[in-house]
Amino acid sequence: MKDFLERIKAGEILVADGAMGTMLYERGINIHQCPERVNLSGPEILEEIARLYFEAGADIIQTNTFGASPLKLAKYSYDDRTEEIVRNAVRAVRNVVGENIYVSGSCGPCGRILKPYGDTEPDEVYESFVRQMKAFAEAAVDIVCIETMTDIGEATLAVKAAKTVLPSTPVMATMTFDATPRGLYTIMGVDVKTAAARLEQAGADVVGSNCGNGIEKMVEIAQGFRLCSNLPIIIQSNAGLPVMAKGRAVYRETPEFMAEKAKGLISSGVSVIGGCCGTTPAHIAAIREVVDFHPGR
Repeated sequence: MKDFLERIKAGEILVADGAMGTMLYERGINIHQCPERVNLSGPEILEEIARLYFEAGADIIQTNTFGASPLKLAKYSYDDRTEEIVRNAVRAVRNVVGENIYVSGSCGPCGRILKPYGDTEPDEVYESFVRQMKAFAEAAVDIVCIETMTDIGEATLAVKAAKTVLPSTPVMATMTFDATPRGLYTIMGVDVKTAAARLEQAGADVVGSNCGNGIEKMVEIAQGFRLCSNLPIIIQSNAGLPVMAKGRAVYRETPEFMAEKAKGLISSGVSVIGGCCGTTPAHIAAIREVVDFHPGR
């Protein structure tokens, strides 16, 4: 494969995959009871999901390791199987894509609140991320994606752990913002400018946002990142905000709608475009068509 960072720095736009949780839920997995347990009991499900995103045209496919830091896995008494969970997740994607596209190690929040707002020491969080990153290194991921972060302190600890353990592996880092009367902020009070600066200082190679918003709001967020950072930008939006129907969350942005609005992400200078909650291979295939029509900037 060509070097990931060289491609995007040359102006190429890459397409990431869509939601993992949505796809697991559709296959009967209770995502509220440790989604990563399927890595141990049903890796063939992960292979099926990876194949669908691969066939949709994704350049980057994530691993089912969003909650695979030992601190998060400890909630379900799976922390002693961290390495096995990560290894199986990476292997499932690699079995499908080989060396044809990038395998991205997904790393989400640890599920604890750092002091002084919570009861968890930063060193404990850092060491938890280090262990997850070592598992990524052993499994040979191509990229690390630290995502859905709201606390900039936790996000920077994860980035630093990744850069310490995998110094030559590209690290993407995304935060989740909400629209407030004061502007765009995470629930922990972090704005786009602060996020961009702190993530870059920590060593992130690509910065941006995922989750929490439909694609129209994400265009605004992308423009905010572009104004305050020279780093490549990644955006992975939800298929709109969820509404409850018959006891389940439904995301209403269609593949066609997201693809049309993705043109705004391209014109805003986004380098990696993918999807988050509610997006499916159909959404990614539609975005792929738009990106192919506008292959670079």
